[in-house]
Amino acid sequence: MARISESKARNGASRRAFLKAGLAGGAMVAAGAAVTRPNPAQAAGDPLITETQDWNRYLGDGVDASPYGSPSQFESHVVRRNVSWLTADPVSSINFTPLHELDGIITPNGVCFERHHAGTAVIDPVEHRLMINGLVETPLVFTMDDLKRFPRENRVYFLECAANSGMEWRGAQLNGCQFTHGMVHCVAYTGVPLKLLLEEAGLKPEGKWLLAEGADASAMTRSIPIEKALDDCMVAFKMNGEALRPEQGYPVRLVVPGWEGNMWVKWLRRLEVGDQPWAQREETSKYTDLHADGTARRHTFVMDVKSVITNPSPQAPVTHGRGQMVLSGIAWSGHGRIKRVDVSLDGGRNWHEARIDGPSLPKALHRFYYDFDWDGSELFLQSRAVDETGQVQPTKDELRAVRGVNSIYHNNGIQTWYVKADGGVENVEVS
Repeated sequence: MARISESKARNGASRRAFLKAGLAGGAMVAAGAAVTRPNPAQAAGDPLITETQDWNRYLGDGVDASPYGSPSQFESHVVRRNVSWLTADPVSSINFTPLHELDGIITPNGVCFERHHAGTAVIDPVEHRLMINGLVETPLVFTMDDLKRFPRENRVYFLECAANSGMEWRGAQLNGCQFTHGMVHCVAYTGVPLKLLLEEAGLKPEGKWLLAEGADASAMTRSIPIEKALDDCMVAFKMNGEALRPEQGYPVRLVVPGWEGNMWVKWLRRLEVGDQPWAQREETSKYTDLHADGTARRHTFVMDVKSVITNPSPQAPVTHGRGQMVLSGIAWSGHGRIKRVDVSLDGGRNWHEARIDGPSLPKALHRFYYDFDWDGSELFLQSRAVDETGQVQPTKDELRAVRGVNSIYHNNGIQTWYVKADGGVENVEVS
């Protein structure tokens, strides 16, 4: 088990022993603790209120100075980040969403996590084509203008990489919500239901699988059951109202709601209908779950019920001191809507129902809050989501009991943040 800090490691105290001692000590918030409120007397004498500031005195820039709007200069730290030792080369990299800096359920386009295998393809939409071939009555080739003449839909979905939280299988490693859980985002997609395009081509009865292929240099390909393709998949060309970003597959990508992100093929160029899965590289050497006995689970498409507390977290420590605290997080499930989220302040000994706020949409992020008074005691924060099918988010130990520690993909185990008395936060595990 990893240690809670280097200093404690040098002293020979294990993280497990430390956490058990902390929980036994009853780390908890005090009932009825004083709530920190703004002081009207202080506010009345605050020079930032009573004295004229530069922004009160001078005219600002006109809107035309920035024809495409940008975040405030004071939010320049809200960006995607990578982990250097996970990046073999910049053209095959992962960049994580800053979950701890966001609120609500929609991820801004500029900070949506992205994974690429051969860099970002730069494609002129006028020259892009989408082909449907294989076991169809009429093979077809669509231009972007052709696609936009079909009836379109707007749907909000999360996209999660199957490897999200994968580095945590053997124990707490990455000290930040952005790095442990940041391979997920949620946007509103605009596009054409895939079933309309397949119906236009005419599916043959023996067509049972679909091969989706990307136009980038890696020719990224995945096999998809035809039932899913005809259910809720989309061929999308917009996200959050604007054209797809280049790193998100511009000019067109596949949307496979609730299923692992690797199947959401970007820069989509071809859809081949076949009678069996293709067993491509990304579904044999990767995106399988390796068991302790050497066997592997294949075709584990659905992303199961999951949640994480985004604030407080290692990159978002408590800076306001004791008193009123707003705990916030996100929950999601590939099986549908989130029905309930529970929060624990003491490492899973006691649970409290959180408040889900904002839209509750199937296969989308849900935002939850828990408001309480903090007395400065140590906290062991956890969240546990339950979806509308009754599935409950498991602990990491429950997952390891089934799959061992060799797996990388589909880790939806409960995350623990240790909040210290000084407000600092660390990634830990309790058992």
